[in-house]
Amino acid sequence: MTWNVLIETLIAMRELWFYIGGMLLLVTLYHLTIMYYRRSRLKRSGIQEIDQMKGTTFEDYLKILYESQGYKVSLTPKTGDYGADLVLKKDNNKIVVQAKRYAKNVGIKAVQEVIGAKDYYRATDAWVVSNRFYTQPAINLAKANGVKLVTREQLMNQMIIFNNGKQTHASIVKETNQKG
Repeated sequence: MTWNVLIETLIAMRELWFYIGGMLLLVTLYHLTIMYYRRSRLKRSGIQEIDQMKGTTFEDYLKILYESQGYKVSLTPKTGDYGADLVLKKDNNKIVVQAKRYAKNVGIKAVQEVIGAKDYYRATDAWVVSNRFYTQPAINLAKANGVKLVTREQLMNQMIIFNNGKQTHASIVKETNQKG
């Protein structure tokens, strides 16, 4: 094949490459739009929405929440995560997080999982973050092992800061009334 034939073939295929490139651009823009929409919708979630989320969606929410606090956040694999759902990094600290979106109080198993994850990921700290409260055995084990338990109220306070104080007070008032 001579250079002239090769050049003519490439010129003829230019139109095809233009269409392929355009389609790739459209697909990329579509996916970016979906990701932006999903992220902004997650960001606006209140505690009542979190109570209805799937566990993996809660992990995605926490990723966005902690990124807003300056952490570099990695989600661990959905299976074989060695007891951590997220790994946070900031100021030479590495924190493993076990995320528990439950309908009832969190028990000792979540604390046991994150203790194992702390060693596996060589983390400096270990947290369990939940939309609920913790059983007394979970609290005792966490204290004995230096695990931070992020309570429902602490999560709600982080959410208010995350939303620049725009979290609806109605959901907090309702939550307080339900506890009392």
